[in-house]
Amino acid sequence: MIEAINQVFALFRLNYHNQYYAAWSDAEQVSQVKRLWLEALDAYPTAVILRAAQHAIEHSDYLPTLNRMIEACRHCLSDLGLPSPHDAYRQACLAPSPKTDAPWQHPAVYLAGRDSDWFFLANEPESKTWPVYREHYERWVSRAARGEVLEGPERVALAAPAEQEPSSEEQVTHLARLRKEIGL
Repeated sequence: MIEAINQVFALFRLNYHNQYYAAWSDAEQVSQVKRLWLEALDAYPTAVILRAAQHAIEHSDYLPTLNRMIEACRHCLSDLGLPSPHDAYRQACLAPSPKTDAPWQHPAVYLAGRDSDWFFLANEPESKTWPVYREHYERWVSRAARGEVLEGPERVALAAPAEQEPSSEEQVTHLARLRKEIGL
């Protein structure tokens, strides 16, 4: 994550040279701003942050503020059809069982929930489950951001019974045999 923030600022320095040095004149100030951005962008995967920085460069003549960068991260997530990390977490925690039948906004939401363990998500407090879910979700989002097609839950249809049901006479015979065996 630190490396991603450093890459973002290097991109900004190259693309907005004069604005960059006017906004952040000394190394100590840049260091403080990087820490602020690191905390504010912590919920987003590094691939999304880098993609958002590229988006900001391509769509603005001006050095983006932190608020604009957060908007760019949200934009990049929505371009991929992905909810924000916390929205994905809430969707995973509130999904009904069976999980394979739930209407997932994106396969990454399901996959992160599966990897986090559904029982764990349902039975532990958010303070324990959120960091675990976020780590898995970031991994899946990074894969989606790199262009990998994620597959959602596989819905397996039940096969029809192979044998025929017994006829009424056979059922009566089986029932009589069972009664005799148990002494009724």
